[in-house]
Amino acid sequence: IYQIGALQALARAAGSGVAYVKPHGALYNTVVNHRDQARAVAEAVHAVDPSLPVLGLARSVLFEEAERLGLRTVPEAFADRSYRPDGQLVSRRERNAVLRDPDEIADRVASMVQSGRVVAVDGSTIPIAVESVCVHGDSPGAVQIATAVRDRLLSDGVELAAFT
Repeated sequence: IYQIGALQALARAAGSGVAYVKPHGALYNTVVNHRDQARAVAEAVHAVDPSLPVLGLARSVLFEEAERLGLRTVPEAFADRSYRPDGQLVSRRERNAVLRDPDEIADRVASMVQSGRVVAVDGSTIPIAVESVCVHGDSPGAVQIATAVRDRLLSDGVELAAFT
């Protein structure tokens, strides 16, 4: 509650606002499976502003808890990260967790968006829900990756729009 409220105050002071909530880093990964922490995040969002959408991995316990409270959930896919066969992200501690080739990433995102499928690290093809695509700003070549993804989606006729 404190973090969301503080962010709202900073955004307001800058003449803007908070449009959604997305847990970050270790918390993002934890609320995929840890029900108590997922519930705490969902309840915090609901207490501060129940109109705020929650971004996260589809089929996560965060989404179950958010939906239980009537919060809008927005499933996101990661352009520059590898997926496990269970649909979760490969830990950054593991080899090939972070993808780097902009053209390959753009092809992958096009498949995610258009077919709802992605190839996992073991070679299996798994379903994926996508309403938002994340490119990590700290990934090497992030600007080139984002540009390649945008260009590919537009060339495929995908309409790009904010989810909010």
